[in-house]
Amino acid sequence: MGSVCVYLVGAGPGDPGLMSVRGLSLLERADVVVYDYLSSDKLLEHARPDAELVFVGKKGFEKHIGQDEINRILVEKARELERRAQDGGDANRAPRRAEGPSALRAPSVVRLKGGDPFVFGRGGEEALALAEAGIRFEVVPGMTSGIAAPAYAGVPVTHRGVSTSVTLVTGNEDPSKDASTVDWPSLAGLVKQGSTVCFYMGVRNLPLISEKLAACGAPSDIPVALVQWGTTTRQKTCVATLETAARKAREAGIEAPAIIVVGAVADLRERIAWFEDRPLFGRRLVVTRSREQAGSLSSLLREQGAEVFELPTISIVDPESFEPLDTALSQLGSYDWLIFTSVNGVERFFERLGGSKLRFRDARALATCRVAAIGPATAAKLRAHGIVADVVPGEYRAEAVHRALRDAGFSSGQRVLIPRALEAREVLPQLLRADGGEVDVVPAYRTVAADSERLREFASLVEAGDIDGVTFASSSAVRNLTAALGDRAAALLGRVGLFSIGPITSDTVEKAGLEVAAEAAEFTIPGLVDALCEYFTSDRASDEGQRAGASPEGV
Repeated sequence: MGSVCVYLVGAGPGDPGLMSVRGLSLLERADVVVYDYLSSDKLLEHARPDAELVFVGKKGFEKHIGQDEINRILVEKARELERRAQDGGDANRAPRRAEGPSALRAPSVVRLKGGDPFVFGRGGEEALALAEAGIRFEVVPGMTSGIAAPAYAGVPVTHRGVSTSVTLVTGNEDPSKDASTVDWPSLAGLVKQGSTVCFYMGVRNLPLISEKLAACGAPSDIPVALVQWGTTTRQKTCVATLETAARKAREAGIEAPAIIVVGAVADLRERIAWFEDRPLFGRRLVVTRSREQAGSLSSLLREQGAEVFELPTISIVDPESFEPLDTALSQLGSYDWLIFTSVNGVERFFERLGGSKLRFRDARALATCRVAAIGPATAAKLRAHGIVADVVPGEYRAEAVHRALRDAGFSSGQRVLIPRALEAREVLPQLLRADGGEVDVVPAYRTVAADSERLREFASLVEAGDIDGVTFASSSAVRNLTAALGDRAAALLGRVGLFSIGPITSDTVEKAGLEVAAEAAEFTIPGLVDALCEYFTSDRASDEGQRAGASPEGV
């Protein structure tokens, strides 16, 4: 067998956080990623920028790539990598350093499969095809949806005193078989004894499943839970009985992919449901921060149950010239104050400092000046570089920084350096100069406009009513998004809730002729998330109150 390895990696049931550490590590270094319909798109963000991505989606009963073709692709991609390795590699790709003793890491293909490769994932067939072709492979198990999806729906598949076993069954047998090999009498017997039976891929056949179990003696009132898109923000759960399951699933719009749980454990959902109770569950919210900064806000929103659509209104790039910043760095010892007004400013400053010709190219270079940060996130980024800010105002805006500096002893004649974006509010420099300060504002980075294709996708989602809110963490995000949308800005943004991190940003929203749905009480990313949670929790409570107060006739 050659040096190339194909890894059959279980991506888990949908929540990207449920993928194994081993699987994620292999994905991050793979040359080729072959992925399917059920593996999370978020996982693909961990692939190398130069990795080849091959989609082999298999969705329900729609037309799709057959298993034989997928097997052929895996073998073909592995052999391509083997030939490339024998020919000396790809000149366009930089060699990757190995973590172990070898000089270069062996080329690899990751076959990313939803759930677990060997639990109704046809991973065994792929492994056999690779073995027959003489290609080395490894299997990395994943969390199977038959266990995980019920857990996220508040249904434990086993529970003391309720169910002592769980059986995993395909609800979609190979149609080419002459007769069913599912042992319906045994499954019905397990259900009668209190065991749990989980059916995969069975929504289309739910009437037949119910009929077969009932005909073999399963009680018609046994609880049944159906969980669609389990563990994701699209999760939908329906609880019924064996007799009513098919009808209620149809009425609730339950479609594939879904897990069907038959057993008394389904009744526990009423008491221990947790995932769908989160304040932002079912809401699709837009994050307009740059790709470099979106992660923290997106993660917090997902933790509260939201589905996040990232729409970077800007990208962070180098300034047209680093000369002003380099000049300031060469004179760093002459400044009394160094003021950071963003996390990006901190990152770009220290990146440039590390490549400077100064004697000290790290935090020691700041020994002679005092440091101020506009807020806790910027202060935290400074701490990561070994600097504890002398000044962090209680209110995170330029005017508050100015007051805090005066309280900390800023006086006329002192020199101030502010490394920041090329375009930003001039309030702080103006206030400091009015106090007699000598202020140097130097560009550490600049911003460029949003991706037009992503903007088109955003517009389509808004028009379809699939966006609940847009978040703005800065005035520049407001200006950039409205400018990018042009004449359509008012019509599109007027249809969704707009959420602001603070009064400066809110003022920019209002100047654009738009209305702010909610503003953060604390002008931070966590404060913005709190405002969203409070808004949508109140909105949900209002809707539920209106439904509860209505008469059966709706009068």
